[in-house]
Amino acid sequence: MIVMIVMGHIVGPFGIYGWVRVLPYTEYVDGLLEYSSWWFSKEGNEWQKVQVITGRINGNTLNVKLEGYTDRTQTLRLKGMQVAIPRNQLPSLPENGNLGYYWSDLIGTEVVNLKNEHLGNVVGLLETGANDVLRIQCIGKKKKEILIPFIEQVIIKVDLKLSRIIVDWGVDY
Repeated sequence: MIVMIVMGHIVGPFGIYGWVRVLPYTEYVDGLLEYSSWWFSKEGNEWQKVQVITGRINGNTLNVKLEGYTDRTQTLRLKGMQVAIPRNQLPSLPENGNLGYYWSDLIGTEVVNLKNEHLGNVVGLLETGANDVLRIQCIGKKKKEILIPFIEQVIIKVDLKLSRIIVDWGVDY
């Protein structure tokens, strides 16, 4: 089974000649352009392989021309699609510290604080510019979401084997 890593999503068409605008989740805006093939899906269902012809940076998004897409009507159907790369095509990560994983590895991970209080599970991450932020879905009477900065002072340990992140964060923050 091929494991896909979601690396961005299609914002919508760009122009009238079959280009799309893509919001990448990569460290560098042009990181996705290193791959000649992308995989598209809605909500992770049935991945479709697409060849990238060319692309360029436009602010914090990419404008990309895809093989087989020649007009705006065709690309309009791609709006909202996830863009993924097979995990085996991504660079190897270091085994040490908090650098040995991709963001997608953190989704679903349990988050507990130093008092071993369960805060919830990771449902996503946000990139704010200053630092990344964990989105945690709290479980309990009030199903709410909390945001925890992904910084060294707060993230104590990421243990993917136990699917757990230990944080220096209170339940009432």
